[in-house]
Amino acid sequence: MSRLLILYTGGTIGMRPSPAGYVPGDGFAERLATQLAAHGGQALPAYRLVEMTPAIDSANLEPETWNRLVEVLARHWADHDGVVILHGTDTLAYTASALSFMLGALDKPVVLTGAQIPLGQPRSDAPGNLALAMQSAAHPAAPREVCLAFHDRLLRGNRARKVDSLALAAFDSPNAPWLGRAGIELQLETASALPAGRPDFKPAAFESGRVALLHCHPGLSHRLVASLLEDPELQGLVLLSYGAGNPPGLSGGLIACLERATARGMAIVNLTQCHRGSVRQGTYASGATLKDAGVIAGQDLTPEAALTKLQVLLGRGLHGAALREAMATPLRGEMTAPAAD
Repeated sequence: MSRLLILYTGGTIGMRPSPAGYVPGDGFAERLATQLAAHGGQALPAYRLVEMTPAIDSANLEPETWNRLVEVLARHWADHDGVVILHGTDTLAYTASALSFMLGALDKPVVLTGAQIPLGQPRSDAPGNLALAMQSAAHPAAPREVCLAFHDRLLRGNRARKVDSLALAAFDSPNAPWLGRAGIELQLETASALPAGRPDFKPAAFESGRVALLHCHPGLSHRLVASLLEDPELQGLVLLSYGAGNPPGLSGGLIACLERATARGMAIVNLTQCHRGSVRQGTYASGATLKDAGVIAGQDLTPEAALTKLQVLLGRGLHGAALREAMATPLRGEMTAPAAD
């Protein structure tokens, strides 16, 4: 039995250079085996490679792709001790978050990784990221949850963000401690790991246009906000507000629009635009008006986690009060639990 399943979905890690820049390359299985052998492959866990066809351009990722990934995992789950998913970095944090909510509690690790420089190129970070992901997925003390491995860091998948477009240390979890770090030894933080369980492989009924993000900024148009919130297809909104959760007033127009939307059953989640920190809607009067309008305080959720959580919960049939309650509750370690009133 193969110890690990490596699921190759596409991305920079498998590309080749061309006169026009990096492009998808063929022969990935052979290139992977060669590079792993050159980087201590005999000490790495045995694996079976499955390649998705066609490969995914992560910038063109659609939610339905997450159903394809879950279906592949379901077929191979029983035959492996852990899973490594190779994915493009642009939307890696979205997929890690989505899979955490779709799969739920796990009885083996699922570790996503990718690369900033393709496999086999000078100074490529791919071998190191691969080795960390494989060793983490095979480690007996590894967290039984969806993780993201990158640049010697093991992060909770639904807490991770791409924080740098050019550096090799491209990912971090600004509001949560790392689950592990790789130095001379691989050190895992087991105290904060989620409880193990049996995964859920049911697909979600994703529909485009049901979820949106509204980024507050000076000069935001009341007309634009009203047009967005009155869209009959829209059922969930992530609101990126200032500081501890403060929205612009728009002469009272924003709150009125939000109030009408929540009254129709829309789930609206308020997040801070700050890289670190949490929403505290009662800190300032402007933030308190959001609570009165039925807006959910998203605590320290990342935008990626909030958007995918909304999409998965809607895709599993949650609506109204049940959806709002689930969005305010930590399900897979994605947020700090709200303080009791």
